Amino acid sequence: MKIIIGFTVAILCAGCASNSGVALIGPDTYIVSRQAATGFSGSGSLKVETLQEANSYCESKGRVMLVVSTTEAKPPYILGNYPKAEVQFRCLKSGDPELTRPTLHPEKD
Repeated sequence: MKIIIGFTVAILCAGCASNSGVALIGPDTYIVSRQAATGFSGSGSLKVETLQEANSYCESKGRVMLVVSTTEAKPPYILGNYPKAEVQFRCLKSGDPELTRPTLHPEKD
């Protein structure tokens, strides 16, 4: 019985969705990510939620968000490779010259 309970708890903990929160990775440059709890949800809403969190973070600092890059997990979504979205961004002052049309960098293989 203890083995079954332990196994069930381990499965439930492994299936929890995760949100990294915003982390500083350089001058005015941050990263945030979200991962689904299972492989049954799409990554589209994760990306939107991640972008919204990044934008809210910059707005709370009185700044404007500039996306540097985005990354998403590739299918198949099995064995822990669940949908995931990651956004690297900068929080810049309004009027900063870098806020002209952004150039997104493609994902590396």
